[in-house]
Amino acid sequence: MTHLVKIKGIDYLTHDVIRLIAEKPNDIQFHPGQAVDVSINKPGWENELRAFTFTSLPDEDFIEFNIKVYPAHKGVTNELLTLKSGNELLIGDVFGDITYKGEGVFIAGGAGITPFTSILKHLQKHHKLANNKLIFANKTKADIILEKYFTELLGKNFINVLSDEKVPGYEFGYINAEIIKSQIQGHPYFYLCGPPPMMNAVEEHLSNLGVSKEAIVREAF
Repeated sequence: MTHLVKIKGIDYLTHDVIRLIAEKPNDIQFHPGQAVDVSINKPGWENELRAFTFTSLPDEDFIEFNIKVYPAHKGVTNELLTLKSGNELLIGDVFGDITYKGEGVFIAGGAGITPFTSILKHLQKHHKLANNKLIFANKTKADIILEKYFTELLGKNFINVLSDEKVPGYEFGYINAEIIKSQIQGHPYFYLCGPPPMMNAVEEHLSNLGVSKEAIVREAF
């Protein structure tokens, strides 16, 4: 089923990530961590579907997406940059395998943070953040989506890893076994979302650290 909704607002979260807020269809249901197919209601773009993860909560009266844009590709995300309030989107069916099973370590790469954004917002709202941790990999500090929010939300349980820039207080390089090992004590679940090479490498590290596949919740994007 396809829903036609109007955009309520678009602004920038980072130099290449936008926050898009739109009307919420009356009969759409999702849980934190899920995604939906989206296209632009504009001649030539109606069938160009892209999967975007909800960063709003199921009980809010709007839907929100945090979207990394690629102007050079001249595709859907570049076209989104031409839109404004009042323009329309087509919203398809909800899907997604990432669901919150219990306290754990969230490991994200770049735009792979989006399913965890909704989950952590939900836990915050219901006072269930507990000792959940977030390890977030990016190229530079400027690429970190919602850094201030996650810092205030998680404090020392927010660990940033930068591959292309050395910044005091931030890990440098890639998410490795040493970083994971320092954060996994007492956490029964591991949530992964990011580029496939990153997730495959992290899964291998987790396996070598004795983490079972049943303890890993993952999804590519």
